[in-house]
Parts: sequence; structure tokens; C-alpha cells
Amino acid sequence: MMKTEGRRKLFSSGNIAFAIVVCASYASGIAAMFYSHRPVSGLEAAVLMTLGFAYLFVGTYGFTRIREGRSVVAGIVYFVIQLSLGATLIRLRGSTGELSLILLPLAGQTALILPIYLTVPLCLSIYVILVMPFLFRGRWIDAIALAVIYGTGIVFVAVFTRVAASERDARNALAEANQLLRNHASQVEELATTKERNRLAREIHDSVGHYLTVVNVQIGAARTMLEQNRSSALEHLIKAQALTQEGLAEVRHSVAALRASPSESRPLSEALTLLVDQWRAAGLNANFRISGTVRSLTPQTSLTLYRGGQEALTNVAKHASATRVDIRLNYAADRIRLTITDNGVGANNSESGFGLLGIRERVQLLNGTMRVTTEAGKGFILEVEVPE
Repeated sequence: MMKTEGRRKLFSSGNIAFAIVVCASYASGIAAMFYSHRPVSGLEAAVLMTLGFAYLFVGTYGFTRIREGRSVVAGIVYFVIQLSLGATLIRLRGSTGELSLILLPLAGQTALILPIYLTVPLCLSIYVILVMPFLFRGRWIDAIALAVIYGTGIVFVAVFTRVAASERDARNALAEANQLLRNHASQVEELATTKERNRLAREIHDSVGHYLTVVNVQIGAARTMLEQNRSSALEHLIKAQALTQEGLAEVRHSVAALRASPSESRPLSEALTLLVDQWRAAGLNANFRISGTVRSLTPQTSLTLYRGGQEALTNVAKHASATRVDIRLNYAADRIRLTITDNGVGANNSESGFGLLGIRERVQLLNGTMRVTTEAGKGFILEVEVPE
């Protein structure tokens, strides 16, 4: 994988462009050698070929390594070597016209790996290397013309490369930002899905579980009285049927609105009164008392307290074996407190059960507190308190 990545960087578009420009300049120099009247010795040709290959190799492979390392010192060393090789090639040929193009790509490379305060002097060095041979020969007119051409070319290459690199970096940064945004959106969606799944699980447990428990108690009472008092047994069965219908209606409402609760359509005090009446009808000795000034509450607060009372009464009927349960709803100045106390068998573990976990989650979402006090043989106390 690393070899593939390195090969991809070596054959990047920048290196290919560098090789094409340099090879074109070499081809121009070779053609000029064939048509010139000055003979070229074998040694001179070998030196030119060696220096030309070195310049091409360092300008592609060496530049790739320098760019990966992002070292300013290494970049300066690279350009010193390339300028030395290029100047030597031009000097050996005795003319800048044939090999002048080999230095122009260096102007673009400076813009890619060096800061602006180093790019300018290096571009000036390239400019001097290209123009000075003409000045030494005293061809001032040619020197002035070529100075303008080379200066314009160097500035164009350096500025164009820096602008293109800036745009590329901006596109990469935007792509990274978009990817990061997509990742965050995915995480938010997953978190929202998890929260909604937990909320629905609480709703199903609190609503359907409550009704099924009451129905079960009603049917059990009917079976007990069936032989002794058929009219009383029939009354329990009628209540069980009515509760079943209410439970089905609430399930349908929960699926449609995802927020089914009797506390939505009536005040909390009234909703709890109806809840206690249901359990009284099922044979539970429940006593409900309200203290403080009754006032309207937010839907979240009403639902949390209602579900707390619902869960507590369901647990009393299923597990407590209690003969009495007291429900207290206290409207304090800045908070609402619901306390459910039974005289049942109690428990050693006060934190077990999905229902209590769901109530605790609801209360924590409102920055409230839930306290459970129980001990084997000493009943069970559930206290839910939420700020208003």
C-alpha cells in the first residue's frame, strides 16, 4: 500500500509536467548540437547526459521526497543543487536559448514547498542565471528582450502555481470539512435514533405494561370470585375488558404520535386520580393526597411524574404484596414532588428493573432526582422530584 502511494506521488501531474518541460528543453539542445558547427567531444556529451539525467532525477524523485518531508532547509538544499546543475548545463552549452526552459519549472516548485520570503530570492536567482550569460557577451539588446520574457515567464509560473496550490488546498480543506460534517451528522443521527429507541422502549413499558398488569389483576380477581360471586366476577371481567380497550387505544396513539399519555389531555392531578381509581377498582388499597397549589405543568414534567406513579403502582401490584399504598403529590414553590409508599415486603436491590431505569432516565432529562428507599420486610418508597 505504501509503495503504491509513493508511486502515485512520484507520477503526479506536477512531476510529469516537469519531466515534459525538461525533456523538451533537452531535445532542443540535442537538435542544436547536430546543427551547430562546434564539435562536441565524447566526454562533453557524457557530462551533459549525466548532468541532464541528474537534474531530471532530482527534479522528480528528489522533489517528491522533499515535498513529503516539508522541511524548509531541505527545500533550500534542493534548489541550490538544481540551480547548480541547471547553471552548469547552460554554461557547458554556451547558450541559454536551447536549455532555458529547464529552469522555469523550478519557479513553480518554489511556490509549492517554500514560503514567500524564500520564493522571491530563488526566483531572482533563476532570473539572473538565465539573463547573465547574455550580459557577459555584451548583447544588450538581446539581454533586455530576454530579461523581459524570462522575468514575465518566471513570475507567471510562480504566481500561477501558488494560486493553483492554494485552490487545491482550499478544495481539500473543504472536502475534509464536508467529510467531518457528514461524520458528525451521522453521529448525531445515530444518537438521536438511540435516544428515540430508548424513549419508545420506556413508553411501551410504561403504557402497555401498566394496562396488561391491571388487566391481569382484574382477571385474577374474577377467577377467584367466579365460584363465590359470579356477578362480582363478571364486573371484574368487564373492567378488564375496558382496560384492554384503553390499552389498545393507547398503543395505537403511541405509534401514531409517539407521545401517548393520559397526562397530555388532562392536568396531572386529574390523571393521577384516574390512575389510582383504576387500581382501586382492581382491589388495591390506594390512598391519594395532593398538597400545595395545583397548577399547570409542562408536558414533559407531567408525563415524567405520571409515568413514575404508574410504574410504582404497577410494581406494588406485581411484587409488593402490600395491603396499603399512599401516593402524595406535592406542589412546592419551585418543584413538584411525587412520593409513593407501600407497606409491602420490600426488596434488597432497589435499582433492578427496566421500569425504574426508564423513570430515572426521564427524571434526569429534566434535571430532577429520583430516590428509592427499600429494605426487605419494610416496604418500598419511591420519590420523584423535578424542578418546575
